[in-house]
Amino acid sequence: MSKLLPLKLMLVPLLAACVTVNVYFPAAAAEQAADRIIDSVTGQAPTGNLIGPGQPGAIHPPEPQPGTPTTRAVSSAQSVLLAATGAVLEHLIPAANAQGAANLDLSTPEIRAVTASMQQRFGQLQKYFASGAIGLTADGMVQVRDQNAVPLPERANVKNLVAEDNRDRTTLYAEIARANGHPEWEGDIRRTFARRWVERGAQPGWYYQNSAGTWTQK
Repeated sequence: MSKLLPLKLMLVPLLAACVTVNVYFPAAAAEQAADRIIDSVTGQAPTGNLIGPGQPGAIHPPEPQPGTPTTRAVSSAQSVLLAATGAVLEHLIPAANAQGAANLDLSTPEIRAVTASMQQRFGQLQKYFASGAIGLTADGMVQVRDQNAVPLPERANVKNLVAEDNRDRTTLYAEIARANGHPEWEGDIRRTFARRWVERGAQPGWYYQNSAGTWTQK
């Protein structure tokens, strides 16, 4: 058996080379994150602690279970081989593979700060959403839809509020992706937020753009 051990260990890199690690965008977790932030911005939930890895509701990998007795002992050579194989696979397949079932981390100072900024501004924007002067776009932003619905003395202020809110939204989507180690998820996060802003954040009578870019009233 000892003579076969080096040969078996040579198979470990070959086995590792066959492993493909697929890290999928966690759509369900992104939707939960969007709902939590939207509720905070619109005043439906406190802004104190957003979802973080150690907070209630987070889903953790299962605890390792104790082994069961076996009637046959595994040889020391086989144990070494299994340990070596496991070490390689553990390196190649990180715990992030289970991220599809876990919450996204929203606990960074940047995310908390931009959420608070949007919350403070929401009260000023709300009446313009209600009047139809502004609406939610298909890419998760805000846009002036009908300038004539805004009194002339307020138009410059509305434009500034919309521009500031869009800067915060852009920062928010990028920061959530970056904070969770996948900047390439920014587009998916933006699309998730765009949909949830309409479904959860918009009140009856508000305007939003459908996928074709047409303004529709909720």
